[in-house]
Amino acid sequence: MLRGLYTSATGMKAQELLLDNTANNLANVNTTGFKRSHLDFADLLYATLEQPGTEVAAGQVDPTGLQIGSGVRANGTSKIFSTGTLEQTSNSLDVAIEGDGFFKVQLPNGEQRYTRDGAFRIDNNGQMVTAGGYLLDGGITIQDGISLSKLSIAEDGTISGVLEGSPQSAIQLGQLQLAKFLNPAGLSSEGGNLYAATPASGNEVLSNPGLDGVGRLRQGFLEGSNVEVVTELISLISAQRAYEINSRAIRAGDEMLSTTADIVR
Repeated sequence: MLRGLYTSATGMKAQELLLDNTANNLANVNTTGFKRSHLDFADLLYATLEQPGTEVAAGQVDPTGLQIGSGVRANGTSKIFSTGTLEQTSNSLDVAIEGDGFFKVQLPNGEQRYTRDGAFRIDNNGQMVTAGGYLLDGGITIQDGISLSKLSIAEDGTISGVLEGSPQSAIQLGQLQLAKFLNPAGLSSEGGNLYAATPASGNEVLSNPGLDGVGRLRQGFLEGSNVEVVTELISLISAQRAYEINSRAIRAGDEMLSTTADIVR
């Protein structure tokens, strides 16, 4: 059986994965804080018919050898954590990160997650939560009976408010901190704009905004997706053409086998 049939099949499978990854990037082009994924490929094992450097005559060695590859496989996906475009919303609860940090949130089961989505809300208990209802780390709470005319989130993460009817009296409500990872590409995507730490990402390093390279906060802004539509469309066309070429290689192999069978007849 021709080796090329199986080799081309791995190529078609790889392009299917590339298409799936590209489709997910494009689907999230308007998702707040979304980071696009890049798919990495690696070649498979080689059949070594002649080892490079093998002695072929007295004092002479084969300069190249003869090795036939077995195809390609997906080697992994890596998140590209470049900062997306900051979009002004003028909402006092919207916060964008200018830098490499992540907001830390707590799930109902006590587990910790991380996000770049700064579209925060105040729940019925006066707690600052994400758009999905997850509690923001630090326990930022507006107590019952307190009415604020203005909520301010400074670049260094200090949260303060101005009491209704007392424009000169500001109270501090809490301090936001940002988490940073040695290898953010090692974070696990959990959906809902959330990431989970893994052994590959390393442990979190918590710092106040503006320190240790975690970045600064911008109130009234949201970070848009960093998906570049033109780049993804080029990737889409490339995947489609590569898939077609691999399918043609399979067709060529099939025709060669058919020709061989005709000789026997």
